[in-house]
Amino acid sequence: MALPPLETRPCGGRYGDIVQAIGNTPLVELKRLSPKPGVRIWAKMESANPTGSVKDRVARAMIEDAEEKGLIGPGQTILEPTSGNTGISLAMICSRKGYDLEVVMPDNVTPERTQLLEMYGARITYSPGAQGSNGAVTQALAMAEADPRYYMPYQYGNEANPGAHYHGTAKEILEELDGHVDAFVAGLGTGGTLMGIGRRFKEELGDHVKIVAAEPMQGEPVQGLRSLEDGFIPPIIDLSVLDRKIVVTSRDAIIWTRKLLKEEGIFAGVSSGAIARVAVRIAGEMDEGNVVFIVCDDGWKYLSSGVYTKPVDEIADLESTVWW
Repeated sequence: MALPPLETRPCGGRYGDIVQAIGNTPLVELKRLSPKPGVRIWAKMESANPTGSVKDRVARAMIEDAEEKGLIGPGQTILEPTSGNTGISLAMICSRKGYDLEVVMPDNVTPERTQLLEMYGARITYSPGAQGSNGAVTQALAMAEADPRYYMPYQYGNEANPGAHYHGTAKEILEELDGHVDAFVAGLGTGGTLMGIGRRFKEELGDHVKIVAAEPMQGEPVQGLRSLEDGFIPPIIDLSVLDRKIVVTSRDAIIWTRKLLKEEGIFAGVSSGAIARVAVRIAGEMDEGNVVFIVCDDGWKYLSSGVYTKPVDEIADLESTVWW
């Protein structure tokens, strides 16, 4: 398949503020992971965003959308439930724009996430860790309803979330591959990445492109992803956009997170391992074409969890509270 020549861009551009540097992330071919010569696997490196995750795009889009609509006013505090990345992205952006931020987060997340939030100046309210991210959502919704001083962007129901990917990430991928995308794989979390990119791809490429979700097995936590069988379906999710959902175990997520590092030099978070596993499976079902998947974040926030050093069985057998 003829594609434009590879481009090396040593400088990503010149910006007047760190918020403006969000997006335009690299697309990297992973030749060692491809199961067939005719199938090319590409990783969209969202870990290259300023705070190290795809959520920079979403946080920026939600805040700027609220500003344009006049939803943020003096004396209000931005409130958001998070398991880490969205809160960190919001904290960075709010610190630059002068907004106060409070996040609701499970009380058993890795210390790196807590430290980053505090470094950016966010206030943290903890929800019971055993309830995972669903518990944080419930608690934050109750807080926002009880106190009008809060404005909650609510990534799970905010159309600016998929919009960030429809107008940004999807457009970048189409330009980088000259429209030659045969399959796209992302994790099932808030649904923003899958919905935004999936809709754009379907509009421009039709049913030729397959939109595939990597979903954790029910009861097996993979940080940043969720099983719809757990009872909460984010309002922005439209399952008709998906062609397939493929279930991934926490063990597979850990193994493939390490494989990304060992085989391709990509230091990624655990959800990216789960997504890579599904992308390689999809590639194995094809004879030729391009498979694109999202590297959601980098691995720095997970170091204390032992994901990269402990025996796999020791980590995979831990209770879900360790991962949220």
